[in-house]
Amino acid sequence: MKPLSRRDFLKLSAAGFGALLLPKLQFASANLPEFPSGENLGRLFATYDVMSKPNIESSVVKTLYQDNVINLYREVMGTSDLRYYRSRSWYETDGGYIYAPDVQPVKNIPNQPITTLPSYGELPGFWAEVTVPYVDLTLDGDSPKSPLLIDLLTPPVTLPPRFYFSQVLWIDGIRTLENGTVEYHVLEKHGSYGDKFWADARAFQPITPEDLSPIRPEVIDKKIVVDVTHQSLSAFEGSREIFYAKVSTGALVNNEGQAVTGWATPIGDYHVVNRKFVSLHMAGGNTAASGYEDFAVSYSSIFATGGVAFHSTYWHNAWGSPMSHGCVNMKPEDSKFIYRWCQPDTPYYEGKLEQDGYDGTHVQVIEY
Repeated sequence: MKPLSRRDFLKLSAAGFGALLLPKLQFASANLPEFPSGENLGRLFATYDVMSKPNIESSVVKTLYQDNVINLYREVMGTSDLRYYRSRSWYETDGGYIYAPDVQPVKNIPNQPITTLPSYGELPGFWAEVTVPYVDLTLDGDSPKSPLLIDLLTPPVTLPPRFYFSQVLWIDGIRTLENGTVEYHVLEKHGSYGDKFWADARAFQPITPEDLSPIRPEVIDKKIVVDVTHQSLSAFEGSREIFYAKVSTGALVNNEGQAVTGWATPIGDYHVVNRKFVSLHMAGGNTAASGYEDFAVSYSSIFATGGVAFHSTYWHNAWGSPMSHGCVNMKPEDSKFIYRWCQPDTPYYEGKLEQDGYDGTHVQVIEY
């Protein structure tokens, strides 16, 4: 139940991303896996135990592994693993209970592929969101370009790279394989080192301009308040709170348990949203304890120096616990709301907006 750093998350995904270092032909394109049929599913971030009770001191029923997908029947309250998290949430699953921070809640919603690229700008293409627990990828190219992939992943490995539920990518190509499988050409439009992939089109739900349209743009007096003490975010229109969410702000210790001071979300009443990205490749640091690299981080709204942002998170489920390198981690649906609601508005095709000055939505970060 030790929390994963984002660097560890990719290390544990080495069985997947490491495939990029092997000959391309070894990994033929594959159909989507057979996921469990339940409505509510969970994907494990790493190796974790299913317990007999929602208690970290109870007996182990079985061990599950990274990217295993399980049924989630209900959420219950149990004990906290206070070494790492504040959460008391557990999920009931087949055979027992699993600690909620260890599992990404996911859905399995395959999509009908499109066969013709729409055009929303200079070149054909569209944004799309992963709506299955994960999708295997085939690298379009001879070798990875991402420094983390090159540095960390050593063959032999047996699985292809993957993108995960809720990640948002740009689609700019379509092909049909001999077996009839339709694949999309998938890439990160912003911040990427240039890696591009092919993937089963059924994993991706197209995002239309209407899906990203501004929420209540006619309201001028908007404000976001982040409470780092209670790990929460509130959105206000005037004096009326119209949105509330549990979040994860800057961590107090690194993945090795050492106290850190440079990761705190900056306290202050002077922040403003002035950069927004539908999806952004994020990276920072260069050591095992502090380095990270995140692919396709969706709905990023930057409000402070150093790239501190509200954004979606697919590498932990520990809401209410400080977990980040300074950003405000949010559930995918919550970060999407903030992205659409806050100013400035972002054009669909470009998928980004960067402006100087303080014309965007005001952000206040408080601590009690």
